[in-house]
Amino acid sequence: MPPSTEAPGARLRALWRRLAPLPGGRWLFSRLLGRRVPYSGSIGALVEHFEPGHAIVSVRDRRAVRNHLRSVHAIALANLGELSTGLAVLGAMDASVRGILTGLEVSYLRKARGRLTAEARCSVPKVVEPVDWRVEAAVRDASGAVVAVVTAAWRLAPVPEAGS
Repeated sequence: MPPSTEAPGARLRALWRRLAPLPGGRWLFSRLLGRRVPYSGSIGALVEHFEPGHAIVSVRDRRAVRNHLRSVHAIALANLGELSTGLAVLGAMDASVRGILTGLEVSYLRKARGRLTAEARCSVPKVVEPVDWRVEAAVRDASGAVVAVVTAAWRLAPVPEAGS
């Protein structure tokens, strides 16, 4: 079978459109995404919203993501923020563009407890040559306070033509 020419983000968006309206559909989408991206899946995140250039992902505060200070571990916060930027970027890319994460910066502003939500918004530029693109996600607690800010650096590049 020849490889798909459809962009990964397009496949994700199609799956989201099919599953999200169903009872348990967001949960099922999130589990399938976690199986496809196992490390990101390790935090048990729930995709709350997904559209081109916008993603909202949440995680429950539970023992598996906690540190010794009885708050959500710093790397779990980074993982949550990176996952939301990745969905926003992938969702906005067309089949002529590919992207890879090249850097991650995290500012931890306060202890993270309770249900946490990361939101990322971006627009992907027209990509005719490799470009570095930064996307920010704010991680908020249930009160709406920002507990961390994750800035992901993405390298976007045109997909090479077949045979080149």
